Amino acid sequence: WCRSDDEDRYDDERFEAPADFDGPVASRSCTDVIFAGLMLLCWGAMTAIGVYGIINGDYRAVLYPMDYDGNVCGTNFGNGTDMTNYTKIVYINNFAGGVCVEECPKVEDLVDVRTLLTYNGVYQGDGAVLPADYVNVADYSYVDNVLTCDDTLCNTDPDVSWTRIGISKGFGYAFYALDTYEVLEVRCMSNPSAISKLKTIIQVDNDPLDIDAWSSTQDFISNLYGDMFQARNYIFLFGILGAMGVGFVYAQLLRFQPLLGLMIWGSVLASITIIIGLGVVCYRYASEWKAEDPPVRTNYDIQGTFIFSYVLFGLGAIIIFLTIFLRKQIMLAMACVREAARAIGSMPLIVLFPVVQTAGFLVFAILWLIYAVYLASTGDISEMELPVDAVVTVREFKFDEFTRYCGWYLIFIFFWTIAFIQAIGEIVISMSVAKWYFTRDKWEVGSGTVLKSICESMRYHLGTAAFGSFIIAVTKIIRLMVAKAQKTARDMNNKIGEALLCCCQCCLWCFEKVVKFLNKNAYIQTAIFGTPFCRSAREAFGLITRNAGKIASITYVSGIVLFVGKFFISCLTTGAAYLVINREMGEDLYSIGGPCALIFIMSYFIGDMFLDIFDMSTTTVLHCFVADEEMFDGDECYAEGKLRDWLDDFEENERKIVARID
Repeated sequence: WCRSDDEDRYDDERFEAPADFDGPVASRSCTDVIFAGLMLLCWGAMTAIGVYGIINGDYRAVLYPMDYDGNVCGTNFGNGTDMTNYTKIVYINNFAGGVCVEECPKVEDLVDVRTLLTYNGVYQGDGAVLPADYVNVADYSYVDNVLTCDDTLCNTDPDVSWTRIGISKGFGYAFYALDTYEVLEVRCMSNPSAISKLKTIIQVDNDPLDIDAWSSTQDFISNLYGDMFQARNYIFLFGILGAMGVGFVYAQLLRFQPLLGLMIWGSVLASITIIIGLGVVCYRYASEWKAEDPPVRTNYDIQGTFIFSYVLFGLGAIIIFLTIFLRKQIMLAMACVREAARAIGSMPLIVLFPVVQTAGFLVFAILWLIYAVYLASTGDISEMELPVDAVVTVREFKFDEFTRYCGWYLIFIFFWTIAFIQAIGEIVISMSVAKWYFTRDKWEVGSGTVLKSICESMRYHLGTAAFGSFIIAVTKIIRLMVAKAQKTARDMNNKIGEALLCCCQCCLWCFEKVVKFLNKNAYIQTAIFGTPFCRSAREAFGLITRNAGKIASITYVSGIVLFVGKFFISCLTTGAAYLVINREMGEDLYSIGGPCALIFIMSYFIGDMFLDIFDMSTTTVLHCFVADEEMFDGDECYAEGKLRDWLDDFEENERKIVARID
C-alpha cells in the first residue's frame, strides 16, 4: 500500500531494510575518522597562527586609527611618537591620511572655509571665523619635510581653494574646518550637513563645483553609520530581542497541530498585509512631504519614498498571485510540516539546540577574531606617496607572503568551522526526528531522545560532519578567490576576464547549492544507518533520483512555507521598528531606511535560526517517508495516516493530469 504497482520494476535499485530494522541503527561505529583528525590538526594550526600574531603583533594597530605619519592615535605604538593624549583622528584626504586630535572638532556654523586643518596643525587665512585652537592637534613639527601651508599653496579664497595644492580636491594635505561627530569613540566623521553647506560655498568660475566624486561615498557611509549609531538602542531592541521573541513564539506555536494551518496561512496573509501596509504608509509620508510648504525633505527623498512604495505594492501583488496558484502545493507541504511539528512537539528540547550552536559559534568567533586581529597587526608600516602635485604621503600596512597565506588559512578555517557547526546540528536534528518517525509508539519519544542523539552524533559522526563541511569550505574559499580575481579584472578594465570570472562564480554558486542539498540528505542517511559520508551521499543521491518529482515539489514548497515564516518574523519586527523609530526620532535621522534595513537583516537571520529546525525536520520526515516506501509494504510501513493520505492524494492528482495530457 505504501508504493504503487508501476514502481515495482525499480525494486532492484530500492533500499532494503537491514535485518531486524527498528529505526536508526543502535550499534554504530565512528565514521570518517580521518577528517575528524584533520579538523583537530587544522584547529591546532589556527591556534599556532594566533600565538604567532600575539607574540609579534599589537592589536592596537588594527583597532585604533593610524595618522598619516604611522602613529596610532590614543597609544604610544607606531612610528615612535606618543599619542596617548590624542585619542581621535580627523581625516584630511580621501586616502585615509589624518591627524590625531584630543576631541572631535565642533563648528557651530558647520563650516569655516577660511580655516584649514592640515598635516601640521591649523592654518587660517584672512577672514577666518574660528579661533586657532578650535581643535587641539598633536604636534607634527618633528616630521621630516613636514608639509605646511602658505597663501600660495593653501589660498583660502573659496573661489580657488579647492584646486590649490594644499587641498587638491580632497587628495592633499589640508582640508576645510568642518563640524564632525564621533564614531566608535576614535574617529571624527564630517557632519553631512556641513558637507552639504560646503558644496554651496566652494565655487570655480562662479559655478558650483561638483564634488560628488569624492564626497558621495563618504556621505553615504557617514549618514548610514550616523543613523545606525543614533538608533542603536532601537536596533538592539527590535533587531535582536524583538526578533528572538517573535521567532521563539512563532516556533513554539508551530508545534501545536490546531494552530499550524492558521499560522502558515496567517503568516502568508499577514506578510502580504504588512508589505502592502508599509507601501501605504510610505506613500502617505511621501505625499505629506510633497505637500509641505516650504519643503522640508529633498526631492530625492520624496521621489525615493514614492518609488519604494510602488515596489512594495508590486511585491505584494506578486505574492498574492503566487499564493493563489500554489495553494494546493502549500497545503501538501503543510502535511510534511505538520509531521515535523509533531516530532518537535514530542521533543521540545530540540527547539533549544540552535542556542547551543549559537553559543559554540560565538566562542569560536571570538577566538578567531582575536587571532585575526593580532595577525593583521603584524604587518609593516610603510609610506605611500599620493599622486598629487605636492609630495603628500600616508601610511599603510604591508604584509609579507607568509602573513597573507596565514590570512587565507584563517578565512578557510572560519568557513570550515561554521559549516561544521551547522552540520553537527543537522545530524542531531535528523537523528532525533528519524528516531521519532521509525518508532511505532510515539509516546516513547521525548527530550531524552534529543540528548541521546547529541551524544551519539558527537561520539560517532564528527568525522562525517567534518567531511561534508570541508567540501563546503573549499567551495567557499574558491569563490572568494574568484571574487578577488573579479575585482582585479574590474580594476584593470578587463571586460572579457570579468565576464569569464562572473560565469565561474555563477557555476560555483550553483555547485555550492547542490553540495549543501546533497550534504543535508547524506547527513540524514548517516543519522538513520550510521554509514560514512561517501556511502551516505551515494545512497541519498539514489533515493533523491528515484523520487525526484516528489522530493523536489515538496522540498520546494515546504521551503517557501518556511521562508514565509522567516519573512513574516522580519516584516513584523521591521514594521514595528519603523513605526516606533519614525515616531520617536524620525526628524533626527538622515533616513530611517538604514536602521530598518539592518533590523530586517538581523531579524531574518534570527528567524532563520529558529525555523531551520523545521526545515531540517521536514526534510528528514520526507526522506524517512520515501525510504519507508522502498523498504516496507502494507502495514509494515512506519508512515502514519495524515502524511500518507496527503501524498497519495497528490500522486493521484498527478496521474489524472498526466492522463488528461495523454
